[in-house]
Amino acid sequence: MSSQKESTARTLTVALLVCLVCSVFVAGAAVALKPTQVDNRLLDKQRSILAIAGLGDPSMSSAQVKDMFKGTISAKLVDLQSGKFSDAKDPVTFDPLKASKDPKLSSVLKGSDDIAGIKRQERFSTVYVVEKEGQVDTLILPVRGYGLWSTLYGFIAVKGDLNTVVGMGFYQHGETPGLGGEVDNPKWKGQWPGKTLFDEDGKLAVEIVKGGIDAQSPKAVHQVDGLAGATLTSKGVDNLLKFWLGQNGFGPFIANLRAGEA
Repeated sequence: MSSQKESTARTLTVALLVCLVCSVFVAGAAVALKPTQVDNRLLDKQRSILAIAGLGDPSMSSAQVKDMFKGTISAKLVDLQSGKFSDAKDPVTFDPLKASKDPKLSSVLKGSDDIAGIKRQERFSTVYVVEKEGQVDTLILPVRGYGLWSTLYGFIAVKGDLNTVVGMGFYQHGETPGLGGEVDNPKWKGQWPGKTLFDEDGKLAVEIVKGGIDAQSPKAVHQVDGLAGATLTSKGVDNLLKFWLGQNGFGPFIANLRAGEA
């Protein structure tokens, strides 16, 4: 009986030691790989920004992305409350998504103020600017909002007139492949360049429409066809654009930048 107990105890001890050693290895690997994972996420985001701004393509190497991003695009911090540039944080290292979870750096959105479904909004955000001869040539704004199954994270790039779209796309989401996941379809993304965000009166007019665009309508220049079979994802994209380009998002900043007061 004692021999059986010894055997059982020995087996449990060995199993415990094996589990402990494996845990140490897994934890060590996770810690060691974290910087690489962070760097890869940043690289994917930079690659998306370049592609959306029409400055590169997904096939670029990591070195090409870093060199082009460093030499072409400037990160700048925007105070969403004042609608002006700010030096309160380092725009290169500041993480707006992390800040949105910090009560000291964000605020709760309720009811109709939260049409994008993000729940909390950061006070400061990082925008990306391409300048030529001291003037804004392209402005890239981060956007995010809830679709059908997930929050979509992306960017919209506009020309120096702060109205004409250069490109729009998402670098992260969890929408259904073949349906809401069609936000990644080059054909759908190809509808965005040349569209305008605001009408002649300066009112936000961009929208995603269901059932096709009437090319003869004066509104067509502001409209993009919705995703086939993905009404809720299309509505989510429409809502997130209205939020981030509106008064609660980058609307005041765009107005100040246009007036030379940002």
